[in-house]
Amino acid sequence: MGLKWTDTLDIAIELDEKYPDADPLHVNFVELREWVLGLEDFDDAPEHSGERILEAIQMAWIEERE
Repeated sequence: MGLKWTDTLDIAIELDEKYPDADPLHVNFVELREWVLGLEDFDDAPEHSGERILEAIQMAWIEERE
């Protein structure tokens, strides 16, 4: 069972591991969406993403870094 858009913390952890040099504060939502879709464990429909979900993922990623 893969990651879904609602698995914001798990996605943030995966992004942090895959992109350790990226600053989540400076990743735009278009790029963030592409990065999430490119995660090996991600398994959800691309059209189910939205600004709120991407913002939640970004915030979880920022918190993961702190």
